[in-house]
Amino acid sequence: MADGTLTFQLHSGYHVNSDIPSDRYLIPLRLSWSPGPLEATGVVYPKPAAEKFAFSEKPLSIFSGTFDVLTHFKAAATAMPGLNVITGKLTYQACNDRMCLAPKTIDVTLPVEIIR
Repeated sequence: MADGTLTFQLHSGYHVNSDIPSDRYLIPLRLSWSPGPLEATGVVYPKPAAEKFAFSEKPLSIFSGTFDVLTHFKAAATAMPGLNVITGKLTYQACNDRMCLAPKTIDVTLPVEIIR
């Protein structure tokens, strides 16, 4: 078992919806990992902030500024010892207090060393 952390930093004034957005139509932050030498057993998102914006009647569940997303991993049965890179995808939609940008999915990587 091992943990890996990715740190994300948003531009000032921008936010992304949390992994559990306030409304069903909002795009959640999602981190997923491709099959590889380590298998993800769980993703832990930070505690979201509840912020009220003029365009919404209720507060939104968001992440802003700099935040970490933690993933718990276990070694795959076929994992070879040594340096490896785990690849994944992060889906999000960045917004400010007036507009939202188009949703994006970006590639993420996490270097790991497997020791047996």
